Amino acid sequence: MSSPLRVVVTDASVLINLMHVSRLSLLARIPNYEFVVPDHVREEIMIPEQRAMLDTAVSAGWLKIEVIDDLGAITVFTDLIAQLGRGEAACIAIAAQKGWLIASDEKKRFLREAIARVAVGHVLTTVDVFVLAIKAGLLTIEQADADKGALEGRRFKVAFGSYRELVK
Repeated sequence: MSSPLRVVVTDASVLINLMHVSRLSLLARIPNYEFVVPDHVREEIMIPEQRAMLDTAVSAGWLKIEVIDDLGAITVFTDLIAQLGRGEAACIAIAAQKGWLIASDEKKRFLREAIARVAVGHVLTTVDVFVLAIKAGLLTIEQADADKGALEGRRFKVAFGSYRELVK
């Protein structure tokens, strides 16, 4: 019996990290997860090559674009844009309204708001996506560690030496 589908509202930080290491397609292959991107997040991705990668992923069905069209979500979004970027606010508003997870590497105010409005344990990071991919057999630890090194060269710092420490 398969696990229920978990929908994840994905922020630009995770998308861009995966783009940097050519792993955006992982989002389509992780079992029992579906990744969606708020239209506000799509608007934040302005580098033409990255926008093209995102649009290709949407066209291929790897990701779906999600629009805020519920009054409750619009209200939360409006409250949050005074404190957060539009993409981050959209992720929280959609996840809170639909009971979905969020994928983001943002910290501080974003993380506090996400936990308060969605739930503790409902925020995934780039590292969590890699762990899910390793556990699903989509990446080896060595491949993930190589990607970790490449991302560290782009100022994405993590507090562990190898994914081997996270995958039991």
